[in-house]
Amino acid sequence: MDPQIVVHKLHAAFRSGKTRPIEFRKQQLQRLHDLLTENKDDLIRVLREDLRKPTTEAILAEIQYTLNEVCEAMNELDDWVAPEYVPKNLINKMNTIYNIYEPLGVSLIIGAWNYPVQLILAPFICAIAAGNCALLKPSELSENTAELIESLVSKYMDRDCYAVMQGGVKETTEILKCRFDHVFYTGSTVVGKIVARAGVEHLSKITLELGGKSPCYVSKDSDIRLASRRIIWGKFSNAGQTCIAPDYVLCHPSVQDELIKQMRETIQEFFGEEPKESSDFGRIINSRHFDRLQKLMSSGRTVIGGNVVEEEKYIAPTVMVDVSQSDPIMQEEIFGPLLPVINVEDTDQAIDFINGREKPLALYVFAKDQQTMDKFVAETSSGGFCGNDTLIYFSAEHLPFGGVGHSGTGAYHGKIGFEEFSHKKAVYVTKQAMESVNTLRYPPYNDTNLKRIVWLLGKGLKRTPSDLWYIPCMLLGILFSFIMKIIGLPRYFLS
Repeated sequence: MDPQIVVHKLHAAFRSGKTRPIEFRKQQLQRLHDLLTENKDDLIRVLREDLRKPTTEAILAEIQYTLNEVCEAMNELDDWVAPEYVPKNLINKMNTIYNIYEPLGVSLIIGAWNYPVQLILAPFICAIAAGNCALLKPSELSENTAELIESLVSKYMDRDCYAVMQGGVKETTEILKCRFDHVFYTGSTVVGKIVARAGVEHLSKITLELGGKSPCYVSKDSDIRLASRRIIWGKFSNAGQTCIAPDYVLCHPSVQDELIKQMRETIQEFFGEEPKESSDFGRIINSRHFDRLQKLMSSGRTVIGGNVVEEEKYIAPTVMVDVSQSDPIMQEEIFGPLLPVINVEDTDQAIDFINGREKPLALYVFAKDQQTMDKFVAETSSGGFCGNDTLIYFSAEHLPFGGVGHSGTGAYHGKIGFEEFSHKKAVYVTKQAMESVNTLRYPPYNDTNLKRIVWLLGKGLKRTPSDLWYIPCMLLGILFSFIMKIIGLPRYFLS
């Protein structure tokens, strides 16, 4: 179908006001909740077909996570849409002033293949809650999931207000020629730039959820076994195809041998002697990505894993050392089950290493010393920071999830997502009264009225405690004068 026709229909539905009532939004959120609960088995099936995604990962990271987002939106929507009243100064004390969130209009949501349920439906929840119409474009790489999503959205959701279009680069290019009020894209930085340029043509609001090389620093004082377990879990979930997976590890040379030993034991504990036979380890999405990852394996020296089976698109959980900054594996986001370990002498060198690259989507630090943790928080920039764990910060629904710089722009989850899909509109209402006061601002201007307006509007700097030393002295003086007056000392003494 011609995307121009589909998008025109969505704009017409939005202009009709159908999506604005809160009850309609809640009804559609309930329908999405039903979609997820009633089709759980089918969703698990297509995720396994596309990525051989383990059932536990499919339920926790895709289905249950998205259900939680639906429930949060339904439970809190009344509070989210309520006017936010703001403080007033003297000149507008008698007026009504507040902010209100209004829907942007028609949103385009372009999902990603690595979490093809969550990354298309979670932003869709935000769009519905904010009162928008939406066109969903699932990734064509996870084709079985895309087909199921199209079928289910058509069956469960209002067809006037929400639509799904499939296709590859050609179809997406045609979709991006349409005018949208908001474009929400999850994927690579390279494609993100293309999407941003297309959105700018229509002055659309643009949200980019990208990726990058998310570093992981392991301090010498860390519990190495604990760190290795949490790093291995975060890196090799979904076969490393996670935008916030640890991309590489930084550690002191004295830590490396023990860390490698613990990682080897952890991989065996998690996936057995032969991870290829484990039902808990996924596969690479397609041959193109498989070939790309295989080329990256030429970097450094492999100390764990390294086995591949091309017919299955299988790459074993692999750890590499002696990797240099100029190696191919350090030039792009890995997005697969390869983990380089790089040596640094101390926290300062680790911070310099991180700051010398584009800002990552996530930054992980393992350390017992809180000062080390605070130093990384203060001296680095990333979309999110997580201490002594990996990935899990994504589950905190009241934290914004998004990048900065090359790792993205904008954020979502919970109320933050509702705000991302809304316009925060300022509302200022005065009464048709008190015109005598308003004459101060009308011409002809004069110095007297100017001074009065400045007095009403003007602000001074907030005084610090050291600036207010005279106040207790003044109060003591008043108290002393009062006491002297009561006991009847001569007037000239008090003067």
